[in-house]
Amino acid sequence: MTNEASLYACLYVREFPAQSLLRLRPELHGAACVVMTGEVPSEKVCSLNTKARLVGMKHRMSRVEVETFANPIIMRRSTVAESMTKAALLEVAGSFSPQVEDRSEDTAFLCGIDITGTRSLFGPPEQLGRSLITQIRASGISASVAVSTNFHTAVSLAKGFSRRASVQVVAFGQEGAALSSLPLTVLAVSDTQLETFASWGIYRLGELATLPEKELISRMGQDGKRLRQMAAGSLPHLFQAAEPVFRLEDRLELDSPLDVLESLLFGIAMMLDQLIARVSARVLALASVTVTLDLEGSGTHERTVRPALPTNDKQLWIKLLHLDLEAHPPRAAILAVGLRADSGSTSKVQLGLFSPQLPEAGRLDITLARLSALVGEGNVGSPALPDQHLPGSFRIEPFTLPSGDATITASPMSRVSLRQLRPPEPVAVMLKDARPESLRFRTRRYVVEHLYGPWFASGAWWSRDRYGLEQWDLDARSEDGSLLCCCVVRDRVRNRWQMEALYD
Repeated sequence: MTNEASLYACLYVREFPAQSLLRLRPELHGAACVVMTGEVPSEKVCSLNTKARLVGMKHRMSRVEVETFANPIIMRRSTVAESMTKAALLEVAGSFSPQVEDRSEDTAFLCGIDITGTRSLFGPPEQLGRSLITQIRASGISASVAVSTNFHTAVSLAKGFSRRASVQVVAFGQEGAALSSLPLTVLAVSDTQLETFASWGIYRLGELATLPEKELISRMGQDGKRLRQMAAGSLPHLFQAAEPVFRLEDRLELDSPLDVLESLLFGIAMMLDQLIARVSARVLALASVTVTLDLEGSGTHERTVRPALPTNDKQLWIKLLHLDLEAHPPRAAILAVGLRADSGSTSKVQLGLFSPQLPEAGRLDITLARLSALVGEGNVGSPALPDQHLPGSFRIEPFTLPSGDATITASPMSRVSLRQLRPPEPVAVMLKDARPESLRFRTRRYVVEHLYGPWFASGAWWSRDRYGLEQWDLDARSEDGSLLCCCVVRDRVRNRWQMEALYD
């Protein structure tokens, strides 16, 4: 039995600063766009799209030179957008293999994927490469993929692709032939080394690979040996894998301040497409989405929407976010928008054959959001008891579904029914030795036969809403023999007696 040979796929994205900004801006794909870096006024072009290159724009052009072209779109480089795009690409790569090595450069994204032993899952390398490219393009990114048994060969081929190529697979033993026509710039070659090679008439990897190794080492040291082995496709590599972090985040920076909510929803929809695609790949759904708006004046506006059930329905998310932002509009014009999401398991409820039809969770969420806009956010939800003993106190919490194992256990003991009086009715109580002796309730006088208590409750002593209660359960009888079983409460703060409830 022999071990399977190592196999590596290299994913390469050129012009990464421009692509990371344009992937959420499809309306700009047909325009000449450049990305500037540096301080004003010495800004230089660090990245550009194909349209800008076709009209003659180049790297390291100044802003003045760029503005001589017709209608250029000039954008500032965004490290935040690049970081989020990079995380998304590493996540896609990690869906094909847990062994992913990040080798990104200044203006290009580059990662190596160890795909050894994945044929039974994803098919031959050509099919895996096409599947990888398809998922990357779904993220709004153009990339190239090279597959080889040598890691550095895959890297060099991916970097040296023509811009129309997408996937290339090199058979074992053909590494040198595949690399021979590539320029030296695909290697990590310094400017000084390029000048040295140019003085020798060496411009291609095939020419470098034919140089005698000993003479090359004597002139360039171990760097010469390393470069020659890379050109020949024989340099070994110690794979350094890093597990991609699963973060559902995205960000869109606007060209100018925006104060129209409907226009903002278009960008939010584009980001939701990306987040839903990423979370669906893990058989999960979006449980909550947080919108962060950067405002003029260095302010921020943040809102979180959490439906009753995790869902990947984009239209539902857009409607919920729209209603929430309408109810809580930002106080200034918007400069950038960011989305951050939490994932959750998708829920599937199997109903009985004759069970009543339940309302759709999405439509219910929209209805609740509209009700909140009408009556106030804190007035729609489920009542919940607070951690205190004040009668009648409650708070409103968002609707949540009970857990699947929640059950109601019937008590074997019979209990007396209690009829709560809302509001409590005033009652006159006569005391003897600080205990109720008789009371007058609804024009009738009752004499206490049995009493239970008192039970004391107090709280909120630090605020104006402090309370102190003294509760008694009484069995009292009137002059005509009528029995009254009741609960009376004394407000010790205001020294007032009230009838709280009657027992059947």
